[in-house]
Amino acid sequence: MKKKTQQDIIDLYKKRFMEESITVETLPPSGSYREYIRLTSPHFKAIGTWNEDEKENTAFIEFSKHFRSKGIKVPEIYDYKPSECIYLQEDLGNKTLYSFLSEVREFEGFSDRIIGIYRKVVCELPKIQIVAGTDLNYDFCYPRKAFDRQSMMWDLNYFKYYFLKLAKISFNEQLLEDDFTTFTDYLLKAESNFFMFRDFQSRNVMLVEGEPWFIDYQGGRQGALQYDLASLLYDSKADIPQNVREGLMEDYLDELGKIHPVDRNEFRQYFYGYVLIRMMQAMGAYGFRGFYEKKEHFLKSIPFALDNLDIVLQRVDLPVELPELIKVLKSLSDSQTLKKVASKQAELTIAITSFSYKKGYPTDLSGNGGGFVFDCRSVRNPGKYDQYKSLTGKDEAVIRFFEEDSDMEDFLKPVFSIIERSVEKYMERGFTHLSVSFGCTGGQHRSVYSSERMGAHLRNKYPVRVVINHREQDN
Repeated sequence: MKKKTQQDIIDLYKKRFMEESITVETLPPSGSYREYIRLTSPHFKAIGTWNEDEKENTAFIEFSKHFRSKGIKVPEIYDYKPSECIYLQEDLGNKTLYSFLSEVREFEGFSDRIIGIYRKVVCELPKIQIVAGTDLNYDFCYPRKAFDRQSMMWDLNYFKYYFLKLAKISFNEQLLEDDFTTFTDYLLKAESNFFMFRDFQSRNVMLVEGEPWFIDYQGGRQGALQYDLASLLYDSKADIPQNVREGLMEDYLDELGKIHPVDRNEFRQYFYGYVLIRMMQAMGAYGFRGFYEKKEHFLKSIPFALDNLDIVLQRVDLPVELPELIKVLKSLSDSQTLKKVASKQAELTIAITSFSYKKGYPTDLSGNGGGFVFDCRSVRNPGKYDQYKSLTGKDEAVIRFFEEDSDMEDFLKPVFSIIERSVEKYMERGFTHLSVSFGCTGGQHRSVYSSERMGAHLRNKYPVRVVINHREQDN
């Protein structure tokens, strides 16, 4: 973010909250061209956003206002300065559904805790699609008011040019175009006068005190109900087990039936068609960001997408013939180019654990052994003071204590250096797992804060998967 733009956001924050921001943190880039900073002051916090696409900004802001009026959990928009393409929105924290899934799955597998959160999400989805979508002003939609033929063809050609061609997949272009036309004709027969979130996936669901909140719906438009459910359940790197997907679809249909009549058989018939078009759109994005823009972390999703595609192709039974499209999709798992991409993308997982020495060292569940354990007990302990006893190292008051009134920085600086060296060597040598643990007396303040700081530092600096488990707090 340019210095002037950042200063404009800081000035807007001061004007809105009448306080100087104490900390300004640049947040990691996502799949869009928007840029974010987190601002905090003694009594407030917010996310400052810059996006030069004014129409997209307007869509996000107007949708946010409408959704909040309907009781949908989305961030409040505090202020907007159209001339500078900046706005302030509510800070929902750092925990996405994807990060929660990654952290819990590392230690519990795809457990009931994860399924319980997904159930909450799928039960909220009909409210977004129907309750909030009924009287929405679709004139704010950008770039299209509906997921119509034009939108579908954009996605299919995105897949063709940025995935198939860049991955060197052979196909008959005319026959594939003919199938695209047949496919869109079929999909457009589904009922489609609902709000379609468009990118309803695990990174766009925030968890606040265990409840799902929703972000990044600025690309929303009118469309079929099946698309958003397909986006969530076949989210590549979430890698949801197939039996769980099927159970969550039933939960969704139960909730949908309470507010809108639904023919379950008809819904399922169209569902896998929408799964396919969503997967092709996603693969187009992986190809554009990965092959074309050379952002390698997008390529890491391709093996998961291909695994999902194999599952779907075994289940899809469309009432239309798509010979060239199906042939191309089935050929992807045999592509030597894609196999090479998959083999290069072994991802380093860094498991970070906070714990209490009173309850023993954490158990290594990776099967690799080794790793690092750091003793935080030399750092001044906020747990000795009454005002902090009920808090943890994730609470703002404790964070300020460590930042302003302790020697925590002196402790963490060499720790960061040691871990950085190991991470770089592990990535260079293709290792897939590193464990880092922080212990203190109660596993509540110093170790929790250190783990969170380490996790944020590594996520910002390296293309790695970070999972954090606060053993004494999360279990």
